[in-house]
Amino acid sequence: MAVLFGGRSGEHDVSRRSAESILAHLDPAAYQVTEVLIERDGQWRVNGDRATFAQALRAIGDQDVVFPALHGPYGEDGTVQSMLEWLGVAFVGNGVFASAAGMDKPVTKKLLAADGLRVADGVTLRPDEDLSSRDQERLGLPVFVKPARAGSSLGISKVEQWAQLPAALRLARESDAKVLVEHAVRGREIDVGVLQHPDGRVEAGPPLEIRVANAAFFDYDAKYDGGAVFHIPAQLDPGTTRLLQDRAVQAFHALGCRGLLRVDFFLPDPDADHGTGWTGDHREPVINEVNTFPGFTAASQYPQIWQRAGVSYSALLDILIQGALHRHDAASPCPSPC
Repeated sequence: MAVLFGGRSGEHDVSRRSAESILAHLDPAAYQVTEVLIERDGQWRVNGDRATFAQALRAIGDQDVVFPALHGPYGEDGTVQSMLEWLGVAFVGNGVFASAAGMDKPVTKKLLAADGLRVADGVTLRPDEDLSSRDQERLGLPVFVKPARAGSSLGISKVEQWAQLPAALRLARESDAKVLVEHAVRGREIDVGVLQHPDGRVEAGPPLEIRVANAAFFDYDAKYDGGAVFHIPAQLDPGTTRLLQDRAVQAFHALGCRGLLRVDFFLPDPDADHGTGWTGDHREPVINEVNTFPGFTAASQYPQIWQRAGVSYSALLDILIQGALHRHDAASPCPSPC
């Protein structure tokens, strides 16, 4: 098998950290591993040696299964998944559509809302567009300004005065010309991991609550420099726990996912202003974002959720790899060899 990591996105370092943890937890008796690194400049390395793109493709195509431990554009957005589909090799995680849709926040919101799931109100701005005064009045303050297609909270700002908006838009557009301006939901931040087993069964893990002490929100530094505390399971009543898990599985199916997904929710503060277009039950959780390949260090939310559920990191890798092989074999037009 191959572990594919690195990439040309701003999440290159995050990907390398995820890959380090994956490589450290793979059973050496069960897997013969090829390491495939994509440098920041797009140069490829196979087991540490420089390789042309053609050589890297051959190395990847020779594998039984590929574990793409890539985050952000050029890796988590369907581009590499398309290449792996073209090569006909089994790979862990989501396919082309779910990866592309899950990477684009406005597209994700439309698909989830169409399936009846609650999302925060927002406005998508194309290049050179500004937020109109009418939209400012409708969204209210504070708002979050986000690159539409970036992860790890790169380029995100919390705007509490409209005078801060131009700088926030400039920062977001350093990562993506397409920007989402979103109403800030006040409430508890809860993550739920979804895992598909090799037999096709889809399961949601125990909710994880994020608490950030010294930041305005769960930003890049809080995620990767120890600025947040995770509580697993979150202190919730059983009904709310089940509701979050059901909505996470619903999101998994609404996006056409396979293998895994992390769904990030807000549980709205009951005393907060819930204007912004929602006419249903205000206890309904708000889906903030989804992550089709979440962070995979041993300290990341997704592996910790499943460890709390009794699935060790190594067992989690086995489930994902065996699921990828099973789906690939089931999709083959004839038994191998034909």
